Amino acid sequence: MAFTKITLEEAKSLPRWRQPQVLLGVMAAAMPIAFATWNALLNNFVIEVAGFTGVEIGWLHTVREIPGFLAIGVIALIIFIREQVLGLVALLMLGVATAITAWFPSLGGILTITMLSSIGFHYFETINQSLQLQWLDRKRAPQVLGWLVAIGSGASLVAYALLVVTWKTFDLSYNFVYLVSGGITALIAGAAFFLYPQFESPEPQLKTFVLRRRYWLYYALQMMSGARRQIFVVFAAFMMVERFGFEVHEITALFIINFLANMIAAPFMGKAVMKYGERRVLMFEYIGLIGVFLAYGGIYYFGWGVALAATLYVLDHLFFSLAFALKTYFQKIADVPDIAPTAAVAFTINHIAAVFLPALLGYLWVQSPGSVFGLAAGMAGVSLLFAMLIPRHPEKGNETVLAGTVPAPAE
Repeated sequence: MAFTKITLEEAKSLPRWRQPQVLLGVMAAAMPIAFATWNALLNNFVIEVAGFTGVEIGWLHTVREIPGFLAIGVIALIIFIREQVLGLVALLMLGVATAITAWFPSLGGILTITMLSSIGFHYFETINQSLQLQWLDRKRAPQVLGWLVAIGSGASLVAYALLVVTWKTFDLSYNFVYLVSGGITALIAGAAFFLYPQFESPEPQLKTFVLRRRYWLYYALQMMSGARRQIFVVFAAFMMVERFGFEVHEITALFIINFLANMIAAPFMGKAVMKYGERRVLMFEYIGLIGVFLAYGGIYYFGWGVALAATLYVLDHLFFSLAFALKTYFQKIADVPDIAPTAAVAFTINHIAAVFLPALLGYLWVQSPGSVFGLAAGMAGVSLLFAMLIPRHPEKGNETVLAGTVPAPAE
């Protein structure tokens, strides 16, 4: 089936497990098995094995985000490789790189293998977002995306639960866990390549650089989302290990709570986007994030305890999971042929700040951790202002609330 090409309409006659939506679900489950395990072990691994401080962890995440900044390269690759094939190859690369992570327990080795796994992760995510918006019907997209978030959270939950149960019981090594988790992701990617046909979207995707002025609000929200998210990804879990001394099984237990909450909440979030629209949902997300980041800062300035920090971490994840509303906003305003190239451009824009913020804020972290979270709250505030410009019913020609008050710009 790997080299059979069929249209989305023809795919409806396939057995349910071979349909495009199921492949999206398989990929949604496969990616977190490697990435979530890597993420769960990362802070303990680099502190215990390589003696990282906030400076080194900042540099690691800067290196990790360089491929995201270069995601625009996907546009060149899809000239020669079909999107679906490229997505599965990237997923395979993520799995293999994760599997061999513990073989390189030095600063240089960790940075190198992180770069390789990050290429797989970011190129997969770019293609995955594009395929989701091409293969899902616009009316049902918010709900289906909510279910895909739940599937990813479920896969992460299983990986984390196994870590909590087995890490101390069987005295597992970092090498064993990385090999198993990365190997499973690689095997799923290989199986998906051979078991599924190549699905063709109704409208061919442009294979050139696309940057349209009428998408400016989407670009702005992507840039702020990337900058704000970096602070959470880099420093929130690091704080739990550095300040509160969390061990692997404890930080993993926190992740389990996180993803259990996401599994339950994500489908309802999808329904909320369908009912209330992207504007209200995104505004709710950003208001919540402002409060969470300010409270993070309070942990350092006022000495608030570990229970609050853990609660905030879970809330943080829940708010961030609402970000798929940004995908459906773009789906509503976009020309279908623009989806693939714009996914690549958006990923690059999303990572503009990511290539320098972690390293710079690593130096600020060692001086004033609370200031780092204060900066994140400010970024969430800017995102809130941008979200207020989204119309209640966005569509082509009605991309922002300003669309009817200013002359329409040339594309």
